[in-house]
Amino acid sequence: MSDVGYFLIGVGVLFDLFGSIGLVRLPDVYNRLQAATKCVTLGTCLILIGAAVGGQSGELAARSLLCAAFVLLTSPVAAHALARGAHRGGVQLWEGSVVDKYEEDHEPVAQPEAEAPETEQA
Repeated sequence: MSDVGYFLIGVGVLFDLFGSIGLVRLPDVYNRLQAATKCVTLGTCLILIGAAVGGQSGELAARSLLCAAFVLLTSPVAAHALARGAHRGGVQLWEGSVVDKYEEDHEPVAQPEAEAPETEQA
């Protein structure tokens, strides 16, 4: 394996480590999603690219790059969907948050009211 491959894998592992620390230390679901998305997107993609660069076969490189492309496309979309669902579900931002751009741009979704069971009249 080449030195460039080892370097990319090492940087990817550091991104994954810092993202994991962010998952534990950050205050709310939105900040944690941001940390998780960065660590998966950058860290895992760098590890896969490092494996492709330093790999011994073309098949390994092709599979690694295909997986990296898949992660690069799906991870941010999944994080956005989770954050949007959490916001629409009423999960509150951390009290130290300064701006809620989503709340400014969108009206809240009306929650369906529970219907009272009908009683029979005797």
